Amino acid sequence: MSIEEFLEEWNNASPYVHVQTSGSTGAPKPMLVEKRRMLASARRTNDFLGLRQGDTALLCMSLDYIAGKMMVVRALERGLRLVPVVPSGHPLGLSGASPGTEIDFAAMVPMQVYNSLQVPEERERLRKIRHLIIGGGAIDEAMADELKEFPHAVWSTYGMTETLSHIALRRLSGPEASEWYTPFPTVQVSLNDEGCLVIDAPEVCVERLETNDIAELKHVAFRILGRKDNVICSGGIKIQAEEVERQLRPYLRVPYLISKRKDNKFGEVVVLLTEGSIEEARETCERTLPKYHQPRHYLHVAQIPLTETGKPARQEAEQLAKK
Repeated sequence: MSIEEFLEEWNNASPYVHVQTSGSTGAPKPMLVEKRRMLASARRTNDFLGLRQGDTALLCMSLDYIAGKMMVVRALERGLRLVPVVPSGHPLGLSGASPGTEIDFAAMVPMQVYNSLQVPEERERLRKIRHLIIGGGAIDEAMADELKEFPHAVWSTYGMTETLSHIALRRLSGPEASEWYTPFPTVQVSLNDEGCLVIDAPEVCVERLETNDIAELKHVAFRILGRKDNVICSGGIKIQAEEVERQLRPYLRVPYLISKRKDNKFGEVVVLLTEGSIEEARETCERTLPKYHQPRHYLHVAQIPLTETGKPARQEAEQLAKK
């Protein structure tokens, strides 16, 4: 979708906008969301970040998804100067924003930030962004450590299509850096009987939203441990796929993903997909992981399956693991 097409839909007589989910846990599905709720979400973010009319906002994500649409709505709500670039893995590279453009506000996915950090010129431009929000996927410890030294505000966001972008943020840069997300004042969170996060955000959601994200609460803050869908029940032990991935991050530098497959003896077993050497992955897992977290199977793949928004395509990975 182009900006012109989105603005045509935004300015028509309908109170709704069409969006679709990202497809990280299944096939993308279409949704109708109210424009007034999108405006409320945009106002909340603009107020929190202290954005002002005339500030420059970089649009580097696809308008097919809520993250890209909300950047345009934030610009409309606050009178920001929008700088659109073709969505790519290098939004600050040669095909991205002009080197002379000062950027006050940008939203990126972790892959875009990772790529920018690898190129000195792009890394320096990234450091100059006054407010950078990162969403749509997990941020590993190495990236978090590098961003902690950034001079300006860098935030990890928590949200989804149903919440019209994020409802909570955690600081990644400076002395306030934390692994705990703080919800906006109008948002309340709790846990259901399965330990999954429940969101009550009346400004953006008509009803309370029960997520599949297993979380831990501390006062009004929360942190995400993993998705309920990604729990591997192996021999009576529940293993969180994301937790195993976190344990391996300091040791495995090639792309990898933890998945599962059914097993007659254990019910389910851990499977590791890797773009690198199976022998190296096995040696690393046996050396660094608890016995019950170690994969029973290893699979070399040409590319770790990802969704269009750069998130792990867990269902596709599970299909590969079955083979």
